[in-house]
Amino acid sequence: MDPVLYGYMLYGISLLTVGGMYAILTLGLNVQWGFTGLFNAGIAGFFGIGAYTAAILTTSPHTSHVGGFQMPYVVAAIAAMLVAGIIAFLVGKVCLKLRSDYLAIATIGIAEIFRLIVNNETWATNGPRGISQIPRPFEGLPEPLNQFAFLGVVLVTLAGVYWLMEIARKSPWGRVMTAIRDNETSAKAAGKNVETFRMEGFVIGCMIMALAGALMAHYLKFVNPQTTDPLLATFIVFVMLVIGGSANNKGAILGAFLVWTLWSASEIVAPRLLEAIGMADAGIRSAYVRIFLIGLLLQIFLQKNPQGLLPETRPSSPGKNEP
Repeated sequence: MDPVLYGYMLYGISLLTVGGMYAILTLGLNVQWGFTGLFNAGIAGFFGIGAYTAAILTTSPHTSHVGGFQMPYVVAAIAAMLVAGIIAFLVGKVCLKLRSDYLAIATIGIAEIFRLIVNNETWATNGPRGISQIPRPFEGLPEPLNQFAFLGVVLVTLAGVYWLMEIARKSPWGRVMTAIRDNETSAKAAGKNVETFRMEGFVIGCMIMALAGALMAHYLKFVNPQTTDPLLATFIVFVMLVIGGSANNKGAILGAFLVWTLWSASEIVAPRLLEAIGMADAGIRSAYVRIFLIGLLLQIFLQKNPQGLLPETRPSSPGKNEP
């Protein structure tokens, strides 16, 4: 194969793989923000919990961090979700009683606490140097079959999460969730246990975020505190959901792939744009320009499509079997 075409193929595989993991992460946020109206600004923390849990459970014995369990990938992914779910439950017992703006502040604090823990507890996480040599499924296959195989793992996982979320959205549980989001007082008056439903949405969303983190750890084969960078694990995820369409699972997936493609393209466009206008230190300044371009895109888009590319569609109610 022509080297140029081969390079484009590998780039396309990488784009789809990372985009698929962000789509899973965005579906997790959609459960919380889209369906339940919970403003979780600590996505990076639960994403990081999944990444570190999978890394610790699947790596070989190492003197610089906890590990050496060499567990199967599926077991590690399930464990990552369970750990995130338990932590989310404990956090939710305190934070979900707060108003949306205070909830956002509280969850940001939780994510920062986690980042400080992994940065300072070197005996467990190797601190700033992170955990390396994380195994990846099918990495023993020849190139590029191993990359195609891992892409298949990501897409199958994404399809499974999407299928489950669609079932949940169309169920009585999903209708109660949107009712709580739209008018919590009316939901309480209808006899719904709002606190329980909010907790369920928060925990389920965090577990899906941890699943995305586990996949990302295997893909990168390395995790460190920068893995929980709020820019790439919180801010951009909200942009994906808003542009794709909040409370629409198809929109969440579409927004994830679209925004990640634009974000990746901006890595090439931003330095050239700065060089074209004669700005010095284009390579250094381009990181800030990329953030500006994504923010500008979001502002322009919201002016014309405030409900996203695929707005929410309400499932028909059978009028029975309400929980």
